[in-house]
Amino acid sequence: MAEQNREHIIVRTSVLGIVANIALASFKALVGLLSHSIAIILDAVNNLTDALSSVVTIIGTKLAGKPADKKHPFGHGRAEYLSALVIAVIILYAGVTALVESVKKIINPSTPDYSSAAIVIVSVAVVVKIALGLFVKATGKRVNSDSLVASGQDALMDSIISASTLLAAIVFLIFHISLEAYLGVIIALAIIKSGIETLRETLSKILGERIEADIAHAIKRTVASADPEIHGVFDLVLNNYGPDRHIGSVHIEVPDTWTADKIDTVTRKITADVYEKHNVAMAAVGIYSINTKHDHAAEIRARVSKIVHEHKDILQMHGFYLDEEKKEMRFDIIVSFDSPNMQTMFNHVVEDVREAFPDYNVQVQFDTDISD
Repeated sequence: MAEQNREHIIVRTSVLGIVANIALASFKALVGLLSHSIAIILDAVNNLTDALSSVVTIIGTKLAGKPADKKHPFGHGRAEYLSALVIAVIILYAGVTALVESVKKIINPSTPDYSSAAIVIVSVAVVVKIALGLFVKATGKRVNSDSLVASGQDALMDSIISASTLLAAIVFLIFHISLEAYLGVIIALAIIKSGIETLRETLSKILGERIEADIAHAIKRTVASADPEIHGVFDLVLNNYGPDRHIGSVHIEVPDTWTADKIDTVTRKITADVYEKHNVAMAAVGIYSINTKHDHAAEIRARVSKIVHEHKDILQMHGFYLDEEKKEMRFDIIVSFDSPNMQTMFNHVVEDVREAFPDYNVQVQFDTDISD
């Protein structure tokens, strides 16, 4: 139900953007042709690209809303990122085209002929684009739609562009100095910059970003609260399958006396709580056992921890367990991305621990800094 409501809001907002931008583009194109203003004509073209962006947003949202199937068992949510990618390409194309046309006008200049109607229409366009941009961007943040946020930001950029064309017209009417072509270059560069930023942000999400610290901390608190005997929460991973669609996994440290029934009960509770509070589906809850049968295990753990943390690029050690009967110890270490050579650093740590405990089979898992 919530997903359907979100889709409805995105489509409705996008349709509003299409209608507004087509209307603005029509008026600006007419004014630009009558006044021979390259800046206003380019502004009209930019409005048309905005309308096209809204169409792409609707298509992307509809595709993302398709239910999961055998070929795509995690749904189609990432289609929204693809639509944002297409929007970025459209913005870049519009910017490059505008730049080319503006340079042509610098080489072969023409004198604009502004009228009172032109000034009024461009003034109204500035107000409309500011209002539209603020509304679309706010709606995009509310429903977590990158495409809407990108469209809203683009609309706000357009309002600045329209304001600059208005300023150029006023300068020409007062001082008879034409800034048209040069303003066109500035507008084009601003459009290109907006397109590059949208492209970079979208590609970053497609590649996979680090979990936001506040979200990671909140989920770990929820996991830890499932049972008082959970001593630690580690290795939180969230896989992004579209806005508000995450599948995750995590490890918990628990006493080695827990039974399979106890583990099953607690992990099911964790899965239910995390989904209810954070809308994240936990695909797996792994277990690290904590020694309760060997009194000196804590002492050895402390010694190992000291050795491990003498290396400045090691962020954390967890999942430590000592098996005296088999003479084995196992634990995980998180190596910082700031390390010049992460694998070399890991090997150094393992060697140092093995030298300090030659009688034990030391098993160490290499972990990276995925979440806070």
